[in-house]
Amino acid sequence: MNFTKVSGLMITFNEEKNINDVLKCFSFCDEIIIVDSFSKDKTVEIARQFPKVKIIENKFEDFTKQRNLALKNAKNDWILFLDGDERISPELENEIILELQKEDKKDAYYFYRKFFFAGKPVNFSGTQNDKNFRLFRKSKCHYVEDKKVHETLEVNGETGFLKHKLLHYSVEDYRSYKDKMIHYGKLKGEEIFIKGKRFSLLTQYLKTGFKFFKTYFLKLGFLDGKEGYQLSYLQSLSVFETYKSLKKVENKS
Repeated sequence: MNFTKVSGLMITFNEEKNINDVLKCFSFCDEIIIVDSFSKDKTVEIARQFPKVKIIENKFEDFTKQRNLALKNAKNDWILFLDGDERISPELENEIILELQKEDKKDAYYFYRKFFFAGKPVNFSGTQNDKNFRLFRKSKCHYVEDKKVHETLEVNGETGFLKHKLLHYSVEDYRSYKDKMIHYGKLKGEEIFIKGKRFSLLTQYLKTGFKFFKTYFLKLGFLDGKEGYQLSYLQSLSVFETYKSLKKVENKS
């Protein structure tokens, strides 16, 4: 039976509430690499209690640079890259191990994600088809460098899907998710400025309004009750903050 060695990777900043649980998801990996943005809590202290962990401290510029730094330091070709708010179920772990034993492996695998809002499952609000590459070969993949947020993995090879879902505890509470959406919006504004976009007040309001309409109505967010409304509002807020950030960067240039 073939056993493929896997490097477990993650990037962190102030993840003391999550770090212990997510590192347990890397139990079948033979090394774990953390790129930490100089956390101010006990993230690094907790992580050092795991024997397979290698910690690299690096000043945060954007998510893509942190991810590519982790990739650069991985010794194995196969990578399992998780975020702090993601968890692997026993069923998904078993599926990963079995898939990696196959002779005809793909080069990268999409994981569908099951979204939770403050511990409550969310079934709609645009989460229905949420998926990301989380298991892939380093020799065939890299993160596109012009993306500051919502990092994009470019795959030069065959892709596949895993059946069992990754558990995605993205929203701990309303306040922290609001802060995250504002931060994402700020980075996105800087990203689109570099790509040549310029501020338009009309575009800001039209895109913000359409994002809410799309998430709450077209993506059936209203079926998720209060959580669906809050998700729709906060995702549209992130669009508003993107153009607010774009205007700020434009005025400075």
